[in-house]
Amino acid sequence: MRQRKIKNVEEKMAAYERWLVRDPEETRGRWRERFGCAGAGDGGSAPSEAGSEARKRLYLEIGAGKGQFITRMALNDPEALFVAAEGLASIVYRALEKADELGPENLLFIPEYLNGTRAAFAPGELDGVFLNFSDPWPKARNSKRRLTHAERLASYAESLAPGGFIKIKTDNDELFDFTLEQAENCMETAGLTIAAVTRDLHSSPRTEGYASTEYEDKFIAAGKNINYLELRKDH
Repeated sequence: MRQRKIKNVEEKMAAYERWLVRDPEETRGRWRERFGCAGAGDGGSAPSEAGSEARKRLYLEIGAGKGQFITRMALNDPEALFVAAEGLASIVYRALEKADELGPENLLFIPEYLNGTRAAFAPGELDGVFLNFSDPWPKARNSKRRLTHAERLASYAESLAPGGFIKIKTDNDELFDFTLEQAENCMETAGLTIAAVTRDLHSSPRTEGYASTEYEDKFIAAGKNINYLELRKDH
């Protein structure tokens, strides 16, 4: 769906500066501190039960669109921290409007496209990555641009703590087939395993405690199946 450009969008975004992280590379390794969780112990292994209060869970959505999913997730889980990355300024602006209206204190936005996660997140810093209805880049010559290419999956895995996840949703069956193939190709080297896979998410129990995207609501209303893959970081 073609998005209408917003006039003077960069100037308008300045009103929502408190939500924005314009230097994600400089924030690498201290995202919890950026949220105000000083001494949170970013990176490394997953926290022990005794240290769970010090290290809040940190999740990233790449390609957040207009922000419905990530804003709902932040509201539903106020004890966790959420980061949304989206590169199209007009779309980021709509997401910022939504976040500002609903007011979650545990959400930040990166207003740029992420080519993997290594540059912006330290090894073990994330607890989960969400990829929702990513651009399928259907031409074969553009396969490396797909967010589920093996090289990108390996990048996300490096940024995950043990037990962390990559959750992928798409309506595009061809992209899903490609994603399954890419996951198989990198699982052993990236330390990933397949935790769940279905080609009809909304007929499965995986929708409990669930947040949908704007696109997803339209697909469901039209009767389109939603493909879902969950990968887990073993070590």
